Amino acid sequence: MAEYSNKLVLRVIFLGGVGEIGKNMTALEFGEDIIIIDCGSTFPGGDMPGVDLVIPDPAYLLENKDKIRGIVLTHGHEDHIGGLPYILKDINVPVYGTELTLAILEAKLREAKVNAELNVVKPKMVVPLGKFKVEFVNVSHSIAGSCALAISTPIGLVFHTGDFKVDYTPVNGNITDLSRIAELGNQEVLLLLAESTNVERPGFTLSETAVGKSINTILQEHTDSRVFVTTFASNVHRLQQLVDLAAKYKRKVVFAGRSMLNIVDCAQRIGEFRIDKDNIVDVEDVNKYDDRELMIITTGSQGEPMSALSRIANGESKIKLHYNDLVIISASPIPGNERMIYTVINNLYRYGAKVIYESLAEVHASGHACREELKLIHSLIKPKYFIPVHGEHRHQKKHAELAVTMGVRPSNIIITDIGDVVEIGSKGFKIAERVSSGALLVDGLGVGEVGSLVLKDRKHLAQEGALIASICIAQAEGKVLKTELTSRGFAYTTDTDELLGAAKEIVESVLGGVDLKAQEDWGAVKATLRKELKNFVFRKTKRNPMIITQIMEV
Repeated sequence: MAEYSNKLVLRVIFLGGVGEIGKNMTALEFGEDIIIIDCGSTFPGGDMPGVDLVIPDPAYLLENKDKIRGIVLTHGHEDHIGGLPYILKDINVPVYGTELTLAILEAKLREAKVNAELNVVKPKMVVPLGKFKVEFVNVSHSIAGSCALAISTPIGLVFHTGDFKVDYTPVNGNITDLSRIAELGNQEVLLLLAESTNVERPGFTLSETAVGKSINTILQEHTDSRVFVTTFASNVHRLQQLVDLAAKYKRKVVFAGRSMLNIVDCAQRIGEFRIDKDNIVDVEDVNKYDDRELMIITTGSQGEPMSALSRIANGESKIKLHYNDLVIISASPIPGNERMIYTVINNLYRYGAKVIYESLAEVHASGHACREELKLIHSLIKPKYFIPVHGEHRHQKKHAELAVTMGVRPSNIIITDIGDVVEIGSKGFKIAERVSSGALLVDGLGVGEVGSLVLKDRKHLAQEGALIASICIAQAEGKVLKTELTSRGFAYTTDTDELLGAAKEIVESVLGGVDLKAQEDWGAVKATLRKELKNFVFRKTKRNPMIITQIMEV
C-alpha cells in the first residue's frame, strides 16, 4: 500500500455502539466528505423514567452536515435504524440500504411524517459517495437484507462487518459471501471494524434451520395444544419457518402485536415473506377454532410490558390463555431484560400454560458471530488496523485479544468509546480527539429536551414522592388568605392529616416572620419554606420527598 501525506487522513468518528450494545452510529470523514454508517436507537434503562427511546447525539454531524454525502445501512434492526426518523429531520441526505431495510425504515418515516431520499441497493452493488465508494456485501443475520460494507477510501479499504454470523444453512439459501470477503482481504484491508456481541461464546452460532427443526419436533409432540410462539418481529426467516410449520400441521396463523403486523406487511410487499392469506386468522376470531387448529405468533420476546405476549400473560388481551396452551419463547434475553422476561414466564405458568424457552430447547439462534466465526473473518480480511465495535467494553477487550491471536499487532488495535475520533494517516493510527457526543432522550414528541436534571427530578419523585405547599397571599393587605398542603406518593397513613397539619403550621410560622407587604424576593421565601419543610418531614418520617412551593398573589 502506498504511503500517504499528512493531509491524507481518514477520521473514524464513533457516535454510538461502542462501550454499549445499541444505538449504533459511526461516521467516516475524509477531507470535505463524510458518510454515516447506521443510526440506531436503544431502549431506556431503569434509570430513565418516562423516556421512550435513546438515540445518538448528532451534534458533530449537525455542525458538519454540509459534508455529509449519505447514510449507509447494514440492516433493518432498531439498534441500527431506529434513530433515523429523528436525525433525518435535521440532516437531509440520501439513505442507502437493502429492500427490506428500507421498507421497514419507510414505515417509520411515514409515521413520523419525515421525508427522505431512500435508495435501494443489492449485495455486490457499489455506491459512490464523495471520496468514498461503498460496496454492499451479503451476510447472514437474524433479519433478511443484512450486509457488510467494503468502503474504499483514498488511503485504503475499510471493512465493516455489520451484524453477521456464518450460517452455512440459512433459510433463504444466501450464505455470508465468504468468497467476496476473501477477495477483499487479498486487496490489503487498511481497517477492520467488526462486531463483538458474541465474542465470549466459543464455537459457531446455531443455524437458523436448526431452530425450525427443533420447533417442528415440539409441534409433533403437542398436537392437541394451542401453540403460541414469540420471537423478534424482524426475524422474517424465523417467521417464514413458523408459518410453513403451521401449514404443515394444518394450523391457522394469528399475528398479534403491532410491530409483528407491520413487519409481516413490509416483508410480504417486497416478496421476502410468503403466506397463504386463507391461513391467517384475525385476533378477534381465535375463539372460533379448536386449540389444535391455531398457532399464535406474538411480539413480546423481551417481556416488554405493552407487548402482545405480556398483555396475554396478564389477562389483558382478547386472547385468553387455556390450561392446554403451549408457549415457545424463541429468543434470548437482551442483557437487562431478564427480569421482565421471567415475570412473563411466571405469569404464563400461573395460567397453567407450558412454556419452552432457550435454556430448555434449541428454539432460538443468535444472529451474531461466535468466536470461531470471528476468527474466520479475521483470517480472511487480514487487516492492518482493527477496532472492535458493537459491544460493551468487555466484549471489545475480548475481541481485541482474539485479534492479537489472529496476527494483528497490539499497537494496531484501539478500543474506543463514544465520542472518540480515530485518525489513520502517515503518522499512524491513534485517537486524535473527542467530539461532542452522547445520547439524546426521546420523550413523547420531545427529542433531547429531557436532561439530567429532569431525570433527577423524576427519580426523586418516583422514590420519595412530593409534598406540595400552595399559599395564597393578599400582598397589599399583608395577609395569608389560604394555605394548603398536599402529598403525592409520600404519606398515605393514618397519621397523614396530623403530619400535614403540623407542616402547615411550619409554613404559617415562616410566613409570620416575613413582611408580606414589602416583600420583593419571593424566591428567597420559597427557599426558606422548602428548607424548613424538608427538615421537618425528615425529622418526623426519615423520608425526603420533593418539596414544591407555590405562592399566588392576589
